[in-house]
Amino acid sequence: MNEELCREARNKAGTYFKEGYNCAEAVFLTFREYLAPEMPPETVKLVTGLGGGVGHAGCMCGALSGSIIALNMLTGRTSNKLSRNSAYGHAKEFHDRFKKEFGATCCRVLSKHPYESKEHLSGCLKITGNTARLLMEYLLEKDLYPA
Repeated sequence: MNEELCREARNKAGTYFKEGYNCAEAVFLTFREYLAPEMPPETVKLVTGLGGGVGHAGCMCGALSGSIIALNMLTGRTSNKLSRNSAYGHAKEFHDRFKKEFGATCCRVLSKHPYESKEHLSGCLKITGNTARLLMEYLLEKDLYPA
C-alpha cells in the first residue's frame, strides 16, 4: 500500500479543515483533486450541509458522508438502468471500516463537545484527516484508485 499517498490524503483533508471547510467539504475536496480534478471546486457546495452530522443534527459524521460521496465518484451509477450494487457494497463496507476505526459513525457520539468549540474542532480535525487516510487505504486496497 502506498503509505505516502495515504499520508498525503490525510494532510490535504486536514489542511482544508484548518482553512475553514467543514469535515464533509474537506474530504470531498481532497478526493475531488485525486479522482475528478475536472470537477469544478465549486461543487463543494453539494456537501456543505453534511457537516456536523447533517447541519449540526449530530447524525452521520460529515467526514464519513464526504467519503461516501467520494466513493460514488468511482462507483456511483449514471442511469437508473444501471445497478447500484457496487456503490451500495462499497458504501457499506467503508461505513463498517469507519465504525471499526472510530467506534461510532454519529457525530454526537464521536465528539461530546459543543460544536465549534476548540475541543470539538480539534477532534474533528483528527477524524477528518484520518478518514481521508482510511478512504485512500480503502481505494488502494480495492484497486479503485486510478493508476
